[in-house]
Amino acid sequence: MKRVLGRNRRRDDGEEGGHHGVPRTRSPFVACRMRLARRTTQVSPSKTFGVDALVREMRSRGVDIVNFSLGEPDFDTPDHIKDRAVDAIRAGFTKYTPTAGIPELRAAICEKLRADNGLVYSPQEVLVSCGAKHSIFNAVFALCDEGDEVIIPSPYWVSYPEMVRLAGGVPVVVEGDICNGFKASASAIEKAITSRTRAIILNSPCNPTGSVYSRRELHEIAEVAVAHGVVVISDEIYEKLVYGGVEHVSIASLGPDIRQFTIVINGVSKTYAMTGWRVGYAAGPREVIQAMETIQGHVTSNPTSISQKAALAGITGPKEPVERMRAEFARRREYMVGRLNEIPDVTCPVPDGAFYAFPDISRYFGRRIDDVVIRDSTTFAEALLRHGHVAVVPGIAFGCDTCVRLSYATSMARIAEGLDRMGEVLSRAR
Repeated sequence: MKRVLGRNRRRDDGEEGGHHGVPRTRSPFVACRMRLARRTTQVSPSKTFGVDALVREMRSRGVDIVNFSLGEPDFDTPDHIKDRAVDAIRAGFTKYTPTAGIPELRAAICEKLRADNGLVYSPQEVLVSCGAKHSIFNAVFALCDEGDEVIIPSPYWVSYPEMVRLAGGVPVVVEGDICNGFKASASAIEKAITSRTRAIILNSPCNPTGSVYSRRELHEIAEVAVAHGVVVISDEIYEKLVYGGVEHVSIASLGPDIRQFTIVINGVSKTYAMTGWRVGYAAGPREVIQAMETIQGHVTSNPTSISQKAALAGITGPKEPVERMRAEFARRREYMVGRLNEIPDVTCPVPDGAFYAFPDISRYFGRRIDDVVIRDSTTFAEALLRHGHVAVVPGIAFGCDTCVRLSYATSMARIAEGLDRMGEVLSRAR
């Protein structure tokens, strides 16, 4: 029998007989506080966006901040992509599209995966979403039941563990080997597998470390995943940003067995400087993609129609803007890493991909900079922001409290200024 809260509700809340219609007692609906779902208390806000919000607040007060915190290309979206979006608006392409994305974009993604990654998918095995973050979220929700475990190599992107928790799953962190660019070995991953393990989230090139898994390393991880029947969610959003002749390899391309256990995640945000357009995609076994599409259909429906047309222009258009951006990032990488390693007691490995440096700053723990005692990566970042007006992200956000993350997705002039300030502040540490 349906519960009806309307005309037939019991009048036990003092509505009758009150002076001038004022209830004698408060309604239980009014008296109780709004209760939030338990999952909201188990998830932490994004620390990268938290740092950026503080930077914006300080800038609003006129403070000049060098912001190394946010992972967003400082380049503008190429004109041919913007032109396609304008054309779409003028043509009235502003209505709903299929939930999974427009057919021509899904076909273009299939061709991109074939040409760039040696992967053959049909459009029915591709789902376009509102950013690669949304694609990962869909995958985790489609795979995880309450109590299922997901292995996450550390350092990790801040949202991976929180997505798993939101799905009712349990994030299982496997520490990467600092001597091997913070990458997790296949043997370490295998030791973490239990009967509840559903997936491994693999990020190569990696945010925050810039590490890129080699073909051999991926082969070893693929063998473990297939042997145990564990799905690999392969986040490849930085695939075009690799340096020094390093090769990006999609783990799904290493054979038909691992292909059937992989969901490839990618998007247009980093490659084409399209972070605000919010288009990502997933490719994988048809039944998983269909489940993800069903979830998306009830949450967001389709990605923005106009953004899909812009993404199509990026994926099918000229590659010169991408290479120019990559080359400039490579130049900045060399400069930033070189300068960081010149600062006493800072050690920074050379990242092979993405646009982040991840220096170890733990030798400063226990020292004081003016009124700030450095105890961890958070207080280190606080000292830089308060006394040098330089914003970095504490490594604890990524599961590694001995490091901080700096993005070189900003101009060379600002990088130089920020590193000058950082060196000056740290020279005062006692």
